[in-house]
Amino acid sequence: GILVSLIAPFDNHIANGGDKLLGNASSIKRRPDGRVYVAGQMQRHVFFSALRKLNNADPQKADTFVSNADGISEDLHNDLRADLGGYMHTQEGRLSTRRTGPLSVTVAVAKDESKVKNDLLNRVDSGSGSSPAIATKEFSQHDDMVMNFYLDMNTLSLTEDFQYENGFNVNVEYCTHDITAEERKRRALLFLKATAMMNDYANQSRNAVCGEPRQVVIVFDTIASRKAMRYLTASEQEQTNIAKELQSRGAEMFVGDDTTAQSVNEAYSRAIEMLNISTLYDPANR
Repeated sequence: GILVSLIAPFDNHIANGGDKLLGNASSIKRRPDGRVYVAGQMQRHVFFSALRKLNNADPQKADTFVSNADGISEDLHNDLRADLGGYMHTQEGRLSTRRTGPLSVTVAVAKDESKVKNDLLNRVDSGSGSSPAIATKEFSQHDDMVMNFYLDMNTLSLTEDFQYENGFNVNVEYCTHDITAEERKRRALLFLKATAMMNDYANQSRNAVCGEPRQVVIVFDTIASRKAMRYLTASEQEQTNIAKELQSRGAEMFVGDDTTAQSVNEAYSRAIEMLNISTLYDPANR
């Protein structure tokens, strides 16, 4: 699998709004410990928005596209959201069609307790002569948001077909949907690049929220492990032990921090270079 764990600074933001409080007061999502968070659904929305832009700019895109979340097809060959994100199609009178996608994300959570303030807003009078409406909106002063993304190579660009005899599962075959090994690697590269372009959060028409990482850890693992997502918030000793564990099984780890000489851009560049020359694990043996 490919794991990307990052920390991005959010300033004066309401990157993911919660339920309205007391009528027209917009709230920000907070955990019981006072730390602001961005829900997994919003994280996936922002990720696929970045993926769409990257795919549209890629000369190798061919007929591929990223569908809207409200109309995901079963076309893994062309629809990148169907491939990476999965889908569920409920159908009356028959079994539902379901795909668990290889992409998983965590909720983005502030490292420390957030400082939340209420902002008073006046809605501009449209000329009706009525008094302008007054509303309040919460915002958080500053948060170092920790977020994680994982791509499982066991299910990227393929589906499992279970073979039965006399009611017993006797074999598993893999359907590749005519997706080549080269296209599969292109999608893995798009996944990696999209994690560095997390920007289309809530209220984007008025507030520009930058979710691009200040710190990042990228892991190309030889097993399906997510343990390294603890790295950026771990103690120095735990970081050392995680790095040793990854090294012991031949995993590759790339660490970047824009506050040091080893920048985030360098970490992504080295990871992309490694991915370009690597062979991805493929149960279908394409």
